Amino acid sequence: MSVRKKSLLGAGAAFTVLTGLVVSTVGTMQATIANPTTNQQTPRLLAQGLKTLTIVFPSRADSTDLQNKANAVGAFLSKELGIPVVAQVGDDTAAVEALRANRADVAFLSSRPALKAKQLANASLYLAEVRSTYSGRYTYSSTFVVPKNSPLKTQNSAKATLEQLRGKKIAFTSPTSGSGFIIPVAELVKQKFVPNRDRLDGFFGQISYGGNYSKALQAVVRGQADVAVVSEYALNPPYITAQEKNQLRVLHKITGVPAHGIAIDDDVPTPTREKIINALLKLNKSENNKLLRDLYNSTELVRINHDRHLATIRDALQIAGIEP
Repeated sequence: MSVRKKSLLGAGAAFTVLTGLVVSTVGTMQATIANPTTNQQTPRLLAQGLKTLTIVFPSRADSTDLQNKANAVGAFLSKELGIPVVAQVGDDTAAVEALRANRADVAFLSSRPALKAKQLANASLYLAEVRSTYSGRYTYSSTFVVPKNSPLKTQNSAKATLEQLRGKKIAFTSPTSGSGFIIPVAELVKQKFVPNRDRLDGFFGQISYGGNYSKALQAVVRGQADVAVVSEYALNPPYITAQEKNQLRVLHKITGVPAHGIAIDDDVPTPTREKIINALLKLNKSENNKLLRDLYNSTELVRINHDRHLATIRDALQIAGIEP
């Protein structure tokens, strides 16, 4: 497809819900335009037809004042690329819909929405986020968390460890969470405890969904659940307090969960895409790194291959019997 002219979205313009991507609410967009400096020589981006660059920054539980932080990144990229950058804030669903509807060029996405973006908009992840709280640099672990004084103990195999959960009360994060549902359910299927995601009640005594990491973990702290499943980084503030963390321990972990990344629409020509990627990678430099850290607590962006990076979540969805 050829590069289209971008229309600028006003603050609060709502996007429709994606078919097949289950979410509890429909996100809204807020947009701010960052203009390039007037004394900078305009690169070839304009000659190739890209008049503005629209980037969607999904809201996340550990991000505050996101629009202003996104604006700062947008202003930096505008200066680097020599064109106006539109910084929009919404949820993952709105971000994927914006890519599909040709209303955005770039989006920060978590793993399952990234699969949906490829399916609906042929947008691919080119960069992944690194965090200090990720055990695998740009991958992290899905963790089964129990009270510190729980009789459940880590055994010498995943099967033996997870067998102890039979008949127990579990708090998943949400049915759409990769590390808080999809990947752990796939592990339960692989270990032959359940046939698919619809038969969990044949193994657990009670199933609940916290709705987010904090509430799933607090269900364990309060004795409402025997175990919760969350991302490893959720065992730190702002998700839980230090006091709550001291009451919990990890029973079992599943490594290789793909970190959030940055997707670019296929409408963007390869030379332009490389300019965008290189501009984003400049956020790794010490003089620019605060802009990146302020967004989502990421310390670095690294180049990745879309298919290899998302293989874990794609395989887990298939094993668990969940549509992408």
